[in-house]
Amino acid sequence: MQHIEIYTDGACKGNPGPGGWGVLLRSGDQEKALYGGEADTTNNRMELTAAIEALKALRRPVIADIYTDSQYLIKGLEEWLPAWKARGWQTADRKSVKNRDLWEQLDDLAAQHRLTWHWVKGHAGNPGNIRADALANQGVQQVLAAGGETATQR
Repeated sequence: MQHIEIYTDGACKGNPGPGGWGVLLRSGDQEKALYGGEADTTNNRMELTAAIEALKALRRPVIADIYTDSQYLIKGLEEWLPAWKARGWQTADRKSVKNRDLWEQLDDLAAQHRLTWHWVKGHAGNPGNIRADALANQGVQQVLAAGGETATQR
C-alpha cells in the first residue's frame, strides 16, 4: 500500500457564514492541492468536508497520516463516533448528532484506508497546516467571488 501525508483545514467567515476547506496531499515529492467552499456553513462542517474531500481524492486504499488542527475532528473520530453509532447517532444526552451526514460519509470513506489521525496546533508554523489553511481561505474567497455559489477546485 502506498503511504501518503494529508493536511486538512476548514475556514469560515462568520459561523455560520461563507466557508472553505483545503487539502494538501503528499506522496514522496508529489503534491496535490484541493480546495472549495460553501456559501452558508460552519467551521466544523468545513473541517469535516476537508477530511472527506481528501479521502474522496484517493483512487485506491492507502496508508495515510492525516494532520488537522481541528479538535472537533480528532475527538469526533477517536472518542465520540463509536458511541454515537452505538446509540443510533444520538449524543450522550440523547440529542441528534450535529453534522451526522458528514460524520457518516467520513466514517465510510475512512474504513477504506489505514489512517492515523494527528492533531497539530493551528497557526504554529507547521508548513503543511499553513498550506491547508491558505487553501481553505482560498475556498472562502472563491465562494465570495462567485456570489455565494458552492465552489470546488481540484
